[in-house]
Amino acid sequence: MEIGAAQSALSVRQDQTLREAARELEASFLAEMLKSAGIGETPEGFGGGAGENQFASFLRLEQARQMTEGGGIGLAESLYHALKERMDD
Repeated sequence: MEIGAAQSALSVRQDQTLREAARELEASFLAEMLKSAGIGETPEGFGGGAGENQFASFLRLEQARQMTEGGGIGLAESLYHALKERMDD
């Protein structure tokens, strides 16, 4: 009975790890989409320099993570199922 419980706990941990990886991949994808859309770019009048551009990428990534946590575009769920299927093979 202990072996079954240990395998079940391992399976739950693997599922959590796969879900987190899928969410992070969706967040990275969304961050790139936000960048392409011009989200986080500073107006020409401000000009905060190279540091501002670097921190804008952190802001976009965090915004994308929040979007993913709120349901995202469904990419994380599709990725999770694809990864789970590969793990089961």
